[in-house]
Amino acid sequence: MIEIVEKLEKKLARIDNELIDPVVLSDRKKQIELNRERRHVSGVLEVGREYRRIKTGLDEAYAILEDGSDPELVAMAREELTAYESQIEAVEADFKLKLLPHDPTDDKPAVIEVRAGTGGDEAGLFAADIFRMYQRYAETKRWKMEILNSSEAGAGGFKEIIFSLDGDGVYGKMKYESGVHRVQRVPDTETQGRIHTSAVTVAVFPEAEEVEIEIKESDLKVDVYRSSGPGGQSVNTTDSAVRITHLPSGLVVTCQDEKSQLKNKIKALKVLRARLFDAILAERQAKIAAERKTMVSSGDRSAKIRTYNFPQSRVTDHRINLSLYSLTDVLGGNVDALIEPLAQHDREERLKFEAVK
Repeated sequence: MIEIVEKLEKKLARIDNELIDPVVLSDRKKQIELNRERRHVSGVLEVGREYRRIKTGLDEAYAILEDGSDPELVAMAREELTAYESQIEAVEADFKLKLLPHDPTDDKPAVIEVRAGTGGDEAGLFAADIFRMYQRYAETKRWKMEILNSSEAGAGGFKEIIFSLDGDGVYGKMKYESGVHRVQRVPDTETQGRIHTSAVTVAVFPEAEEVEIEIKESDLKVDVYRSSGPGGQSVNTTDSAVRITHLPSGLVVTCQDEKSQLKNKIKALKVLRARLFDAILAERQAKIAAERKTMVSSGDRSAKIRTYNFPQSRVTDHRINLSLYSLTDVLGGNVDALIEPLAQHDREERLKFEAVK
């Protein structure tokens, strides 16, 4: 394990040298890749160095006890030994988890689609709540958000809203949000105080670069039409809305949020590229999930993953049977309270799988 720490230090030094190379400095894409790799290696190395410090302290304490020639040193060594022994197991386990193979897809930006499901207007209102939850979460992470398309429902809700998030490790965190989110609460329009159950579907796709997913113009059917709903002076006066059909897959993407037809087409292609890339990943992940027998991060959007119970102020994630009685805090943007335990569980499952391979 100590040798691994030393290898990681050499790797970090190599990355730092590459980052100041004039060739790399002129290559924006290479800089982004190296900086992402550096953040990952630094995170692993931080835990590795802590493991090395404790392991070295243990070895030194054992050596002093074995020598036994200096009573004062022996007494100090016994104290240090107790402290180190209480820490080593947890730090070593954490280091092993960090050493699991890193999925470069986790570093990518993400495209997120939030759609109202069963529940009428109440589902639309909850879709807006979920969107605002992610908006606040993105603000705490200093991620950049861009609305790609939206369709409003009654009373300030959304039938659908699609947006992208860009920043450090976006997809690696947001991938755990794919699935059905269920809400239990008394709607404002309910006069008898009955609790209603509604649902929202969240789909999270890694954003793909053009070089990763090549889309031929000949494979596209592009229709333009007039936008509907809020959108400014151009709505219903120009054919700015765009509908793209990807003929080989049958996928259809629409975008009407921008007044410019070109901007709407660019956004629609971003969503299409993400969906196509996700389909490739889904096939790969299905094989992994079948081997690991776990669905924590499979992105199965037909599965009920979470329930938000307003009367009890409770949020329950059904994948790991985790219940938190801090619904307001979670909807206020503290999504990490749910994502971190999910990520930890996923790493532990991966570690078990790696151990028996």
